[in-house]
Amino acid sequence: MRKPELLIPASCPEVLKTAVRFGADAVYIGGEAFGLRAKAKNFSPKEMQESIAFAHAHGVRVHVTANILAHNGDLAGAEEYFHELKEMKPDALIIADPGMFTLAKEICPEIDIHISTQANNTNYMTYLFWHKLGAKRVVSARELSLNEIKEIRRRIPEDMEIESFVHGAMCISYSGRCLLSNYFVGRDANQGACTHPCRWKYAVVEEKRPGEYLPVYENERGTYIFNSRDLCMIGHIPELLDAGIDSFKIEGRMKNALYVATVARTYRKAIDDCMESEEKYRANMDWYLKEIAKCTYRQFTTGFYFGRPDENTQIYDNSTYVSEYIYLGIVEEVSETGQARIEQKNKFGVGDGIEIMKPDGRNVPVRVLSLVTEEGKQVASAPHAKEILWVELSERPEKYDILRMQNKS
Repeated sequence: MRKPELLIPASCPEVLKTAVRFGADAVYIGGEAFGLRAKAKNFSPKEMQESIAFAHAHGVRVHVTANILAHNGDLAGAEEYFHELKEMKPDALIIADPGMFTLAKEICPEIDIHISTQANNTNYMTYLFWHKLGAKRVVSARELSLNEIKEIRRRIPEDMEIESFVHGAMCISYSGRCLLSNYFVGRDANQGACTHPCRWKYAVVEEKRPGEYLPVYENERGTYIFNSRDLCMIGHIPELLDAGIDSFKIEGRMKNALYVATVARTYRKAIDDCMESEEKYRANMDWYLKEIAKCTYRQFTTGFYFGRPDENTQIYDNSTYVSEYIYLGIVEEVSETGQARIEQKNKFGVGDGIEIMKPDGRNVPVRVLSLVTEEGKQVASAPHAKEILWVELSERPEKYDILRMQNKS
């Protein structure tokens, strides 16, 4: 049985380093253009070069997204971009558009090309088509069941790889090809500028009765009719392995370091346990389920993997995330006296009980003993701002640990 790659998203260099330290085999990132997450922080050319070097030094691969559906005006810039990437040497380019594919093959043929889910990859003939053109891997459409993926695996060459999403946000539109954002606000989802109108609240209004809302579903003042639950396959690793999936992909290039660390660490342990024995994996299921719920999510579903989803795939009454833990910061440095230097991300104070999250799977409960600003001023609490703090805890942390706190609201 092949050991699958764990492929983790990263929005910026800080998050990439977190993904590497918390268990990723590979990381996928986007540049400042040509990817489908224009609102993510993304990587400048200098950041991308340094991040690729960092990942490679730790034995982790880097895949770069260039998966917009390109218009004529995009092609000259894309050509220049591929020349830049040729020098940076990422391990793969993620591409959806045949024109972009052609440019990449001509300019940097030594870099593997992976076909994005955006290309609607729903059958084995599509996989064979891309294989003949030189693609190394195809990302399956989210609409495929495990049985369909199994059949694809049987019918494609052994050296062709299947990548599939196993965790994260689901798109209401078929393989992500949504027109709602472009229609409502002129921002094209297929150019990376989606405003996520599928999360907005909707109601029916009859034109001669303005202001009189008719619920689309049994709900008082409207419904989030398009709002999907989040995909989570942490409880089905053996079935994913049996289907022949080579890369387990986590969605989330807009997410912070706490989300990435939590999901990467949990799936890392689940995959490793399952590869060792299914009995060990089953025995640790409670830990996986408990840990995966410590990052933000919109209730969970298994999507299309076990056939057509039932009505419980949608969330009709709200679009809010469940958020059990708050991200406080990453330990960037530890002083000789054991104080942790962090860039504080959320408010906390002296006396609070928080948790040190370690890459090896341990969660260490500690208490905040003191807080000192970069200027040397002692404070009782940290404001909700990006302030540099020296944090004294009841137990000494280590560099790169993550600090988090249970959400009491």
